Parts: sequence; C-alpha cells; structure tokens
Amino acid sequence: MKGSFCGEKNLTMLTDFYELTMANGYLKNGFGNTMCYFDMFYRKVPDGGGFAIMAGVEQLVEYLSNLSFTEEDIEYLRSKKIFNKEFLEYLKNFQFQCDVWAIPEGTPIFPGEPIVTVRGPAIQAQFIETMVLLCINHQSLIATKTNRIVRAAQGRAVMEFGSRRAQGFDGAVYGARAAYIGGCAGTACTISDQLFGVPALGTMAHSWVQLFDSEYEAFRAYAKEYPQNCVLLVDTYNVLKSGVPNAIKVFNEVLVPQGFRPAGIRIDSGDITYLSRKARMMLDEAGFEDCKICASNSLDEYIIRDMLVQGAKVDSFGVGERLITSSSEPVFGGVYKLVGVEREDGTVIPKIKISENVAKITTPCFKSVWRLFDQETDKAIADVITMHEETIEDGKPYTIFDPNHIWKRKTVENFRAVPLMTQLFEGGACVYTPRALGAIRAYCAAQVDSLWEEVTRFENPHSYYVDLSQKLWDEKNRLLSERSY
Repeated sequence: MKGSFCGEKNLTMLTDFYELTMANGYLKNGFGNTMCYFDMFYRKVPDGGGFAIMAGVEQLVEYLSNLSFTEEDIEYLRSKKIFNKEFLEYLKNFQFQCDVWAIPEGTPIFPGEPIVTVRGPAIQAQFIETMVLLCINHQSLIATKTNRIVRAAQGRAVMEFGSRRAQGFDGAVYGARAAYIGGCAGTACTISDQLFGVPALGTMAHSWVQLFDSEYEAFRAYAKEYPQNCVLLVDTYNVLKSGVPNAIKVFNEVLVPQGFRPAGIRIDSGDITYLSRKARMMLDEAGFEDCKICASNSLDEYIIRDMLVQGAKVDSFGVGERLITSSSEPVFGGVYKLVGVEREDGTVIPKIKISENVAKITTPCFKSVWRLFDQETDKAIADVITMHEETIEDGKPYTIFDPNHIWKRKTVENFRAVPLMTQLFEGGACVYTPRALGAIRAYCAAQVDSLWEEVTRFENPHSYYVDLSQKLWDEKNRLLSERSY
C-alpha cells in the first residue's frame, strides 16, 4: 500500500449513535471492562453465488490504529446531555486495548463463518462495530462482484471504469482497490493508483472526438500525442463507416511511420458483439491483427458471458456502474454479534442469539476457522469452525458433518488443514504486516482457483461445506436446548 486515505481523516466518530449510548450504559452498570467476544460473519452470498471475497482489512487496521476522541468530539457528546461525566472522561483518555483477528484479504469466504473476531472490553468491542462492518462489507461486496465479472471474461483483462457512478468518493477510491483484489487489471480512478498502486488506465472520451472538426483530426492528434499507447474510441459517430476506417487511416499515417503499433480501439455503444466481429475483420484486413478491441457500456458478468458465447471479438472490458455499485445486489449483509463473555478467571461464557428465523441463530464461543485442502488435487474440501483451542491435524482422519443435517457425515484423510484467521491487534497494539496489493490480488486468484468449478458457477452453485467441530456443535446444541422456552 503506497498511501492512506482513511488514515488522513479522524473517523472515530463514524459510528452508530447507539454504540455510544450502549457504551455509556456499560460503564455505568459495571460492564465497561468486561471482556467480550464479537464475531463478524455474513449470511448470504450476493447474486446467489457460491462464495464471496474477503476485502477491506487494510482499512479496518488503519481505522483501529487511529482511534482517538478529540476535544470537539467530547464537546459534541457533552452537548447531547445524555452521557455521564465518567464516560466522557473515559473517551478523553481512550486507548484501544482489543485483540482482533481476521481472515486475510483475497480469501474466498462463506456464509456463517467468522471473518473478523474481536476480543476486548465491552465498551471498545461494541463501539467499533460500525466501522468493522463498513470496511469489510463494502470492499468484500465489490471484490466479490468483480471476481464474478473477471471470471466471466475468461482471461481477458477487465478494467474498473466506475468512479463517476460510485456511491460517493470513498466508494470510488476503495471500490477501485477492492476491484483490483477481485481481479481487475486496473482502474480509471487516478487517486487509487496514487494511494494504493492500482494501475490507472484510460483512453479518451467522446468529448475529445467532438471537440475537433472531424473524427479523423481527433484521432490524428491523439495518436501524435500518445503513439506508444494509442487506443481510439470509435463509436462517437458510426463505428463501421467512420470510426474504424478513420482509426486505420491514422494508424497507417501516424503510428506505422514512427515504428509504433496501435494498442487498440474501444467500442462503447451499439451491438458490441456484432460491431466487434466486423471491426476485427476490418483491422485484420488492414494488417493490424495485433490491435486489441476493448468493449465498455454498462457491462456485467452475464452480458460479458453472453457476448463471448455469441462470438464477440473483444480482448478486454471496461466495466463501470454495475461493478462499482454491485447494482444487481448492492448490499453485503455482514453482521456483528456477541458470542462470548470472559470471566475474571479467564473462563469464556458462550453467548447465543436465537431467532425463529433459523438463519439468524448465531454460533457461540471464541472460535477458529480451518480450511481443509485435498493433498492430491489441492482443492478445498470444506471449512470447519472449531473452538479456539481445538486443532485439526494434517492427514489424521477427521469427520466432518453438516451442522443442520448431522446424519450427513464424511471422514476425510489425505488433507492439509490451514487455519484461516490471522491476528491484526494484540492488546490494542497492531501486529499486522501489510501486504502489497498485487500480492493480495495474486493470492485471491490462486485461492479462487482452489475451489471446485461447481462452487464457482454463477447459477445454482454447489453449496460449499462449512461445518462445526463436534465440540462446538455440542456446545451450540446445549445452549439451544437450554434456551428453548
């Protein structure tokens, strides 16, 4: 990461107001320093997919590393006239003391499993809920949508072009970062290159072409200015009758004499499948077989997939609004729930939330998440959520079972067990080592490749197994039985 965006602003007060009223109440009722355990998890994969992509961890670390209440913050809260003096004094001397774990960015994640775990004083662990959810929900949503689009492109480059349609400037900046993790080749958002190293890419707008007296003059001027990376937008007037012919003319007159080859043309409207096929023929006949064709214009994974099935001759895609807003399903439903309370002797008392909606019943206890990989294929077999102190030994026969249909059991043997959670903070001190964004992107691609194709398909994907250890299932079942009134 080259720079920080949220770290330049004090976002401490970006929290739901009830986090503050609860924190005030915790202190007044003697729970202020009670050690609590909270999990963030999500319940449903966006777009009916088989998995999501973890993202936003770096920004969560930045936020937690810069928590502090200013005098202005304290005065604002005092003006509300509902917070007691002791609580305001606590905030004035605030020092973050939590332990925090998270699944690394770029990792495929599944419903129900902890993706962030926080252990700390009740006031603090409760207070940070809003930003934990905000950081992870937003970027995980965009990384997940991007990965679907990138997989639909079947190896062709996808560029994020959505800044102007993003939900605010933060959505554009962090959306571009998340899109790069999900597999985009680059972004149109310049500041995301400056801050995070996401390659900034771009060609020209229709206004460039319109500003000149003719399309030919516009292309010629651009080619003279950028001969080493000349990509011309050919749909301002007529793709096949003027755009492509004028592009070919300029390639021959400006680029070839200087020893350059055209980088490409871009088509942004019309029947792109048809137009790309015709344009490909025209370029090839003119001797520009190496000239790439880029398509843009309100694309998503389904349109891209259909275009390729129909024979579109497109080498790369610029995807904007439907990626940066995940418009088909613009909410990543991560939640943050209390799962345990620690006594003074260190004993953790499990906590569970029960609902008539079975999907909203939480899994109690301080937990770990493991991913089992087949030693022969290197494919992921299942995830197992265990009690924190449990371990899963590589290769030793281990029985997994569906926690909702416990008669469905399978004993796995030739596997390696990988713990997924990594610690970010210990006692409030950051112990996280940042990773280069390019490394996160490469890791994401490799981890998605470890999933079976049945899990990655767009429609009716196979349900990947997220199981509970026997010990954890027993504890959850015990609490359910005790609380069944």
